Amino acid sequence: MARSYLWMLSFLAAVWGASYLFIKVAVADIEPAPMMFLRLVLAGALLLPFTLVRTGPRYGLAELRRAARPGLALGIVNAALPFTLIAWGEKHIDSGVAAIANATVPLFVVLLAIRFRPSERAKGGRLVGILLGLVGVAVLAGAQPDGGWAAVAGTLAVVVASVSYAAGSLYGQRTVAEISGPVLATASMIGGALVLLPFAAAQVPDAMPGWSALASVAALGVLGTALAQLVLFRMLRLHGSSRTSLVTFLLPPTALLYGALFLDEPLTLAALSGLALILAGVALGSGAARPPWRSAVAESS
Repeated sequence: MARSYLWMLSFLAAVWGASYLFIKVAVADIEPAPMMFLRLVLAGALLLPFTLVRTGPRYGLAELRRAARPGLALGIVNAALPFTLIAWGEKHIDSGVAAIANATVPLFVVLLAIRFRPSERAKGGRLVGILLGLVGVAVLAGAQPDGGWAAVAGTLAVVVASVSYAAGSLYGQRTVAEISGPVLATASMIGGALVLLPFAAAQVPDAMPGWSALASVAALGVLGTALAQLVLFRMLRLHGSSRTSLVTFLLPPTALLYGALFLDEPLTLAALSGLALILAGVALGSGAARPPWRSAVAESS
């Protein structure tokens, strides 16, 4: 059990951390909308047959029809919108900086839960965590002073993507109780692709993109989306949400390492300071910093 957990945790950190690298490479040749349309089409094309084989064709198609509306909603807030915003942001900021900004998702989950769930309370530790995270975002916005206001806009675009992911997370938690994870993932990939189709058609490249860009999009669709979704659902089923959420803390340093190794991105003091503040804020705000026995009790309840 421990071995399978470590394998899945390492896999998700590796492929999701590399996604920022792939986006940075691809966005040099392909605009955000067509890039993410291709990513979603690839992921949907792989997830659809898997889902139909796993559930049976007749039952699977019936479930996909039932998942059409929530799949479209998740396709917008959990795929099409945040994917495109992150890609646009990476036109102006380093891939590692984008990964750090995107690590704010758990903070916005807490904020939205406090706002829209009566059972959630704004306690002291949570508020301190949220404030720390927001200070980290402010520090991060100045991590690339040479980029000027374009870099600030790029960072904020990724932060808005984090808000979208957070909304999708809260909506998905409610919906996944009624529809199985693989079916919902497949429906959301198809829904997101349909939403991006007209935008992608308006930004078709004039020339054939380079092979590095095409390979990066393929890796995004196959590894970073389709396969990662399947591993994520299995990990949630076997090990629970608390242990799965630890991947949040591994993504930014992994992406920073990839960016430094393969793209010669600098490891600036502002980026590292923003990373430390955001991860500390996430730990406090989401409750990940609580003692392990309390996490275990919460997970079993």
